[in-house]
Amino acid sequence: MAMPAGEIEALIRAAFPDAKIAIEDLAGDNDHFAANIVSEAFRGVPRVRQHQMVYAALQGRMGNALHALALQTSAPE
Repeated sequence: MAMPAGEIEALIRAAFPDAKIAIEDLAGDNDHFAANIVSEAFRGVPRVRQHQMVYAALQGRMGNALHALALQTSAPE
């Protein structure tokens, strides 16, 4: 099952309205993505927890509609 990049971005943006988001379809199949997300919400938060926050924003689609998502998260400099 595939998921368009725009839908991924919309879900992430709903959870992190201030975020700068860049999503790349790694295989051209709408199933394997890389995302770079910069949000103030990540400031002082451990990396593992940042990724958990993003997975929560995807509302259970990770592993179902979305097969793979490589994450890079950070707070703004």
